Amino acid sequence: MGCVLTKRTKQTPGYEEPTVLAAETPFTVCEVEALYELFKKLSSSIFDDGIIHKEEFQLALFRNKNKKNLFADRPVRFAFRLYDLRQTGFIEREELKEMVLALLHESDLILSDDVIETIVDKSFSDADTNGDGKIDPEEWKEFVKKNPSLIKNMTLPYLKDITLAFPSFVLSSEVEDSEM
Repeated sequence: MGCVLTKRTKQTPGYEEPTVLAAETPFTVCEVEALYELFKKLSSSIFDDGIIHKEEFQLALFRNKNKKNLFADRPVRFAFRLYDLRQTGFIEREELKEMVLALLHESDLILSDDVIETIVDKSFSDADTNGDGKIDPEEWKEFVKKNPSLIKNMTLPYLKDITLAFPSFVLSSEVEDSEM
């Protein structure tokens, strides 16, 4: 006579299979998984209980003097990592030029080498405020504040395009969207 105890994996209340949610919503499986990861971070930011409390919601949405916004700087940090091609913790002039060339190529824009150099020089000098020849995360943050169009595409609707263009940022998914 014995008792068998099976160990169940803890799941957040309301969690369903991503494929089921994707089939019932306009989101893909990858987007459902990304939203679930965001939910997990948000629901455990103050109270680690799998529920988004009013304070956690306010913290995520609004900047105020008492609390830091959890997600407001994410697109800025994400864009910084994209431009920091060599992952050195700062953006060098050559990395900025490579990104400008890639963006021009992607947009089918053809500019002369002189115009490209002028764009890169002006952008780099505007961003490198301390003049040390590299753009650090704080300088990047200030540069983006002055030029918000740099991160306008860092939103969920553009997630697929960004991850296709930069495969190292692809979310790992157990299920392919085409399997639905």
